[in-house]
Amino acid sequence: MHGTGRRIRRATSAEGAGESGLAKLIELHALNSFGDMLITIALASTIFFSVPTGEARGRVALYLLITMAPFALLAPVIGPLLDRLPHGRRAAMAMSMLARAVLAWTMAGVISGGGIALYPEALGVLVASKAYGVVRSVVVPRLLPSRLSLVKANSRVTLAGLLATGVAAGVGGLLHLIGPGWPLRGAFLVFVIGTLMAFHLPHTVDSAKGEQRAVLHAEVPGEVPGEVPGDGGGSHLIHHRPPKVKASLRTVGPSVVLALRAMAGMRWLVGFLVFFLAFLLRTDPIGGLRPTLALGLVALAAGTGNALGSVLGSWLRTRGPEATVTAMLLLATCVTGAAALWYGVVTVVLVAGVSGMAASLGKLALDALIQRDVPEAVRTSAFARSETLMQMSWVAGGGVGILLPLNGVLGLSIAAGVVGLVLLWTARSLLRLGLRRHPAAPRVA
Repeated sequence: MHGTGRRIRRATSAEGAGESGLAKLIELHALNSFGDMLITIALASTIFFSVPTGEARGRVALYLLITMAPFALLAPVIGPLLDRLPHGRRAAMAMSMLARAVLAWTMAGVISGGGIALYPEALGVLVASKAYGVVRSVVVPRLLPSRLSLVKANSRVTLAGLLATGVAAGVGGLLHLIGPGWPLRGAFLVFVIGTLMAFHLPHTVDSAKGEQRAVLHAEVPGEVPGEVPGDGGGSHLIHHRPPKVKASLRTVGPSVVLALRAMAGMRWLVGFLVFFLAFLLRTDPIGGLRPTLALGLVALAAGTGNALGSVLGSWLRTRGPEATVTAMLLLATCVTGAAALWYGVVTVVLVAGVSGMAASLGKLALDALIQRDVPEAVRTSAFARSETLMQMSWVAGGGVGILLPLNGVLGLSIAAGVVGLVLLWTARSLLRLGLRRHPAAPRVA
């Protein structure tokens, strides 16, 4: 174990990550993913696996109603709220860990009954987890070593989380054999350790030097995008926000808007597949496989796809991010359509793997565009808002997945149609935009 720990520390600290403090964030994120997976296993075993399919679908629908619906209202608030607390990011990450530790211990006492009291606590876990995700997305640029690009750093953080999730799945399964509350007790211990680790992040995490808030507003009629009126086109910043303007995402530049739209479609697809395939494969396993085996194959494919996307993102770095995110959306659309036409074991497993890879690689391409096109003064704010949009899209996809009839061809056809429409919109924007070699001129206030 000592030798394994040394090798892990050497890997996380490579290329200057140890000196900059990024290695500590990588380890903290791995711990966060480990704890979240333990809670997921405990909830799934109570809400999904322990009851007949019809009752399970009702329980999950209730879970969505009580947790996802309030979260959909809270999600737009999380990013701006944390954005107003730039000097307390370590404390915010620690509080998100501590809140989940307390909630995990509380849920351990009521998990066996699966009563209504479990759902508000699950909502608290969800909100705390997403708050951590928003803070992490804005912390990574503050800890970026000079030898690493932002895409490669994010790829390394994501890959560490995926590896920790895989390990936690096995540990959670063993703990569940002892009792339904034991994965939650394990999560309590993990999050307590994470709370302490959050305060060991470098103090630069809490520094807001040179940062400003990104303001989302529309272009003012008669102005040239990216220019200050009366300056002859020499400035790319609007120093005074125009009054009475409609909110939009154009302040971050057209390339970032293109990637946000494409990523929203891919995250919608991932959320849809999580809920739709979970129930579909339980009631109608593909290829005559047992439900648990079919679900295991799909989960393995999705995890492998995520890991592959992180590895490819580290290799591609910032090469043509607009084309990359569009290509991933095209690939996801084609594979989902093929799964609807030739529904079977191979195509369902393939669509799970490809959607995971597309979402992972597309997110890294979006990060590259934000790094390239958004001024440093508002970059952390842009990361916070993009993360909130991604979570909202996942929630929307999950809601559609739980409401549709459990028909594989119908569900995958609808999913292919939705991402296909997003693809057409994105491709149209890409043709109008072109493959930029230089940063677009974002409008910010």
